[in-house]
Amino acid sequence: MLISDRSAAPVTPAARRRVPLPVAVGGGVVALVVCCALSLALGARSIPLSTVLRALAGSDHGPDADVVTGLRVPRTEIGVVVGGALGVAGAVAQGVTRNALASATTLGVNAGAGFAVVTAIFVLHLARPVEFMWFALVGAAGAAVLVHALARRPGDVDPVRLVLAGTVLTAVLASWTTALMLASQRTLDEARFWLAGSIGGRDLAVLVRVLPFVVVGLVLAAVVAPGLNALALGDEAARALGVPVARVRGLGGASVVLLAAASVAVAGPVPFVGLAAPHLVRPVLGTDHRRLLPACFVVGATLLVAADVLGRLAARPSELETGIVTAFLGAPLLAVLARKAAR
Repeated sequence: MLISDRSAAPVTPAARRRVPLPVAVGGGVVALVVCCALSLALGARSIPLSTVLRALAGSDHGPDADVVTGLRVPRTEIGVVVGGALGVAGAVAQGVTRNALASATTLGVNAGAGFAVVTAIFVLHLARPVEFMWFALVGAAGAAVLVHALARRPGDVDPVRLVLAGTVLTAVLASWTTALMLASQRTLDEARFWLAGSIGGRDLAVLVRVLPFVVVGLVLAAVVAPGLNALALGDEAARALGVPVARVRGLGGASVVLLAAASVAVAGPVPFVGLAAPHLVRPVLGTDHRRLLPACFVVGATLLVAADVLGRLAARPSELETGIVTAFLGAPLLAVLARKAAR
């Protein structure tokens, strides 16, 4: 056990008025189920829910049933896992850095994973997402370490400098990634759709390959959840409570890297899901990470599946990449949060 029960979030009158965890998570699960049902039924061609249910039960083997079971079910499953992983990664990143603007996107972790994968495509001629995992992991870890080093000051890590360092690193890596794609037509063809961020056209074999990394990342997040509550008080106060700050921050960072790298390997760098999920959950459940993290998984999964459905409907019979939809919806959120932080 990392820390004692003294590190748990204090119970205040405001906290007592929060929605009970089972009610909040139950409502989130219902919303997720609805989004999953829409994901199975809607697309370039709408399929009645009755046909969807028969296809899932195995009693219908027509063309529509084949679309449901062969294309939309894997796509929806990938959306749930990737969205949930991004939601938890965002909550842990914000807890570790004590910065409400932190996420795998704003800290440069997604950019690092994306740059490493594009470099592998350019140098090693990789072509399948199932081959991207290790490169995404190395790139995400390297970016996280570099951002932490740039933001560190004696005895502490500056939360503002973390986001600034992540923003600068993201810009640098994005320019290098673009240069690699422009230097090779084959790299451009392989990487451009993946970099947009999408869960369409992905094989379940990719999800199976990265699932152990997602599970380990979620376990690490659960282990450090009480410690993240103490970190919110500052490093010195957390140490006074007996919290091993370096260990909590290290395990939390490892969780973010694993979850972000696995998500990028499967779906490409999908932005803003990890940033938005914690901000949607906190007004309902409060700041206790033991309650926050499971709810962020549900909300993150709901956001990504919903964005994927919107992308399919926005340009029928074509579709927008999921990452484009989340960026379009998430950019205003980032502006609002930045303005709020400035005040």
